[in-house]
Amino acid sequence: MATAVMTAPNTTSDSETPGRSRLAHTIVVGNEKGGAGKSTVAMHLSIGLLRMGMTVGIMDLDVRQRSLARYLENRARWIRNTGAPLPMPEMIRIDASQARDLDAAEAEESKHFEESLKRLSEKCNFIIIDAPGGDTFLSRTAHSAADTLITPLNDSFVDFDLLGDVDPQTLEVARPSFYAELVWECRKQKAQQSRKPIDWIVMRNRMSPLDARNKQRVGEALENLSRRIGFRISPGLSERVIYRELFPMGLSLLDLTDSGAGVTFTMSHVAARQEIRDLMIVLKLPGLEGKDISF
Repeated sequence: MATAVMTAPNTTSDSETPGRSRLAHTIVVGNEKGGAGKSTVAMHLSIGLLRMGMTVGIMDLDVRQRSLARYLENRARWIRNTGAPLPMPEMIRIDASQARDLDAAEAEESKHFEESLKRLSEKCNFIIIDAPGGDTFLSRTAHSAADTLITPLNDSFVDFDLLGDVDPQTLEVARPSFYAELVWECRKQKAQQSRKPIDWIVMRNRMSPLDARNKQRVGEALENLSRRIGFRISPGLSERVIYRELFPMGLSLLDLTDSGAGVTFTMSHVAARQEIRDLMIVLKLPGLEGKDISF
């Protein structure tokens, strides 16, 4: 299996700041539209980090869908039933407050979020948060806590509208859209509180293998918008049936060569693993410099 080597990150983590206690690097996977593959990205990123020797905590804030929580529950059941020695992150699920008063509800959710973040920070190198698909208090709280923000985006102008309003002829961006404005506000809040930037990466997810004209146009529009509002662009995960097939077993593509996986490993899976390696390299996460990506 081919290996890659991580290079040094662009930012300094709290664990490298003199005089401060170690804090986990917080990665938020956020997008206000459903169906962009947030849970699949979060799952594969967590397993990738675990297989690189990192400790990983998971927070599922999607109080309705719970896709990531169910994914990990399926994984735990698979481990129990098969005895497969698969790596497992620690997960904390945060529920929506039942308080009827809005201020009381937000205070309760904020307290639970901060306590959960602190608990995971004490034992994990990385915390991965699956943000809810909507403009909620928990979503904004999570975005403001991010060190790295990953926004999976289906490769179409339907999903591009989440980020910006684009001229259909020139592909110039007229103005940022609601989600881009949410991220901008969270970046300002993070800078005021900790003087640390949020590294924002937009993933072109579920991309077609065909070099279609629409694919080129989406890419050009994203480049224009990235220069305007300040995010980096990463290739994402191609549309593959295997991701849907792995969910009930709780497996990731990175598990398929292990004993007990029970899934035939194919050349298509090799290509999919390369996409995950490429994502890990683009993220430039702290603490991974010089480490081989051997999966």
